[in-house]
Amino acid sequence: MATRIDMPKLSDTMDEGIILKWRKNEGEEVKQGEIIADVQSDKADMELEAYESGIILKLFAKEKEAVKVGAPLVIIGSKGEDISELLSTEPKKVEKQKSITQEKVKTSKPIISKKFSTDSRIKASPLAKKIAEQKGVALGRVIGTGPFGRIVKQDVENISLLSNLKYSSEDVEVVPVTMMRKTIARRLSASKTIAPHFYVTSEIKMMKASKFRDDLISKLNFKISFNDIIVKSVSLALQKHSEVNSSWDYDSILIHKKINIGIAVATDDGLTTPIIKNANQKSILEISTEIKELAQKARERKLKPEEYQGSTFTISNLGMFDVENFTAIINPPESAILAIGSIIEKPIVENGQMIIGKTMKITLSSDHRVIDGVVAGKFLQTLKQILENPKELN
Repeated sequence: MATRIDMPKLSDTMDEGIILKWRKNEGEEVKQGEIIADVQSDKADMELEAYESGIILKLFAKEKEAVKVGAPLVIIGSKGEDISELLSTEPKKVEKQKSITQEKVKTSKPIISKKFSTDSRIKASPLAKKIAEQKGVALGRVIGTGPFGRIVKQDVENISLLSNLKYSSEDVEVVPVTMMRKTIARRLSASKTIAPHFYVTSEIKMMKASKFRDDLISKLNFKISFNDIIVKSVSLALQKHSEVNSSWDYDSILIHKKINIGIAVATDDGLTTPIIKNANQKSILEISTEIKELAQKARERKLKPEEYQGSTFTISNLGMFDVENFTAIINPPESAILAIGSIIEKPIVENGQMIIGKTMKITLSSDHRVIDGVVAGKFLQTLKQILENPKELN
């Protein structure tokens, strides 16, 4: 009996994938477990396996074509078999992280995507639809910033304004938007619009942390970064302030029992956040080793779904680029993100004396639906105490 394979949901933010390459053509034989296509998602490149043996009876998409999650990709069956009932191109509803995805998809090399609703209808308010019709805006091009990605009036008006801007080919270089960049745009636009952000900044004396790092490198004979120490310190602070390690769920607040810290990593396609799981239970050496491995895989787009999904808190560090201070946008569904600036030398007062010290500014962006100012302040206070007295990290 013929079987149809549909585009799997390879990440929680994926709504479509791109067929990079077909490994098999129509009419060719394929064995169960054999790779039939390379698929690009918003997080990594994946290899799609055949779920059973047979003949490739139908390929639904061309190479380089984007295919919605749940839409048909290929039919496998016996030669001459009737496949008329499997030819519908309507996307099926795909459950979040369906088990078949994790069992039948392997990681390969680089990829990209956006946030998808498996409902074939575009979700938009009546007013947004009316304005789109009046202005000639295709709703399929609009990123919704309303609840659950719904397109609202402002979304249509914003894209209409941009559409009216005209540039000659001599004035601009046109760079196609990758699926990863589309996902970043959609998720962060929604986060900034929906989650009421507020920001709390603290300045930390880093002289003792700097000595602690030097001693640790000497002891372990291993390159430890300040970021590794910060990740460990943040995990301990989150243990004491679990409200910061939480998510908004509309009718409830989810306090996460595990501390899984996402590390923002820049790639050629945009920002991705591999995860250090159970960071509070790991040593600085373990954290450092894991960060190096995950960052490399992120840049090569070889991260597995379990390596970039499930973070409960994110750290974004621009200190290595001489950025003294900045604010970051919360990575939903988390409730907070910590922005780390450079460590700089400056005059400070220590025990009543003016000395040249080392300081670092950190800024916590918080979702005010979940975290109040006092909670954010106490969290930063604890983190400051840990970094200024790093003996707790041993």
